[in-house]
Amino acid sequence: MARPQHGGMRDMTVGSPARQILLFTLPLLAGNFLQQLYNMVDSWVVGNYVSDAALAAVGTGFPVIFFFSSLFMGLSTGGTVVISQFYGAGQMDRVHDAVDTIYAAFLRLILPMTALAMLAAKPLLHLLQVDETAMDEALTYLLVVCGGLIGTVGYNFNAGILNGLGNSRTTLLFLSIAAGLNIVLDLLLVLVIPLGVLGVALGTVISQAFSWLFGLFYINRHFPELRIRLFRSKLDKALFREIVRIGLPAGLQMSMVSLGTMAILSKVNSFGKAFTAGMNVGNKLDSLAFLPTQSLAAGITAFVGQNMGAGREDRAHQGIRAAVAAADIWTVFTALVLCLFSESFIGIFSPDAPVIAAGSYYLRCVMPPYVLFATLFVLNAAMRGAGDSVFPMLNVAASLILIRVPAVYLLADHFGPHVMFWGYGIGWVLGCGLSVWYYVTGRWKRRFRPPEKREEA
Repeated sequence: MARPQHGGMRDMTVGSPARQILLFTLPLLAGNFLQQLYNMVDSWVVGNYVSDAALAAVGTGFPVIFFFSSLFMGLSTGGTVVISQFYGAGQMDRVHDAVDTIYAAFLRLILPMTALAMLAAKPLLHLLQVDETAMDEALTYLLVVCGGLIGTVGYNFNAGILNGLGNSRTTLLFLSIAAGLNIVLDLLLVLVIPLGVLGVALGTVISQAFSWLFGLFYINRHFPELRIRLFRSKLDKALFREIVRIGLPAGLQMSMVSLGTMAILSKVNSFGKAFTAGMNVGNKLDSLAFLPTQSLAAGITAFVGQNMGAGREDRAHQGIRAAVAAADIWTVFTALVLCLFSESFIGIFSPDAPVIAAGSYYLRCVMPPYVLFATLFVLNAAMRGAGDSVFPMLNVAASLILIRVPAVYLLADHFGPHVMFWGYGIGWVLGCGLSVWYYVTGRWKRRFRPPEKREEA
């Protein structure tokens, strides 16, 4: 069956691998930049017009929210891989079945997960040792944003479906709407109507929910072969097992990253709200610098999925090598810039000297070894595209949890907070080494299941 290519769908099994990845990645990069931009606007508005306590509260909330949404994001990743492989094999009828299955699972799980997130918000903040002056605002932010998880998760599902078809242009449209609306609402609900942290949280929830619902309407109107039936979707049990096989390890991996981040935040919070605020700002900046690599990783997942589905393993290898090289070059450049001008960048978000100092400590520790993280991130994404999510999960557990977190604590206890973030690089050395070894040995290809074999099963 021919693969449709209208409306931004991209067949990445033909043409130059580097060019295909680049054309797919650029809209993703623009969208991720917009998403990071409105997150940074949140921090800028709160840091300059509310308080440092509020800035610390918002920053603390991000890993908690990510933790609860990560399992759904794992399902989205599994859906992207399965859809890309079916699309690469020209099986559009199975693409639609996968879309139906993803949404059926989403609707069954979102309400219980939302309730759990809201119930767990306060205990988690106490575990994170949030400064008492920031506790009320952190709890307000978390309760509101966790209550609106349906919009966050729904958007990611829409994006995952379209990414599997090589369509990153439409996801850019959805993100542009969310980013623009969120910035307007931030200014309205914080500067005009002084709701503080509550206003920032409401802006986030409203903008993401609108983007998700608009996405449903847009996809059903412009991509009739997908036909997202919100309340009439059917769950294909065999397909669901395959999506879970790929997506559950990816979701668990994201959850573990969140747990590791929260464990580190607990230590960071013990040094006071100014240190927490500085670390949170530094994290925003390194996340911004990481966006091209993050976009390349999403691109290589879809690229590898389509080409493995089409039986083009040679092209998969070519694309992986090109993506790793591009990610490494970019990361070295941004690390140099952020280390040299760390105080100036942190000062944009807060004028307080302790916040600037803490943020600078963070960037000067984290950025020099960032190239290692970029390499392992892209390689892990490529492996997921072939259907192997187990190794990336185990790699993350070993490097980012078992090594990084204890290293951060030991450095903080023995040498002080200004060097604790060198623990990140210690973990990345192990993770990068394992990813390179696993890729070179070719073991990741053993987990790939051709679409035709999946149908027989």
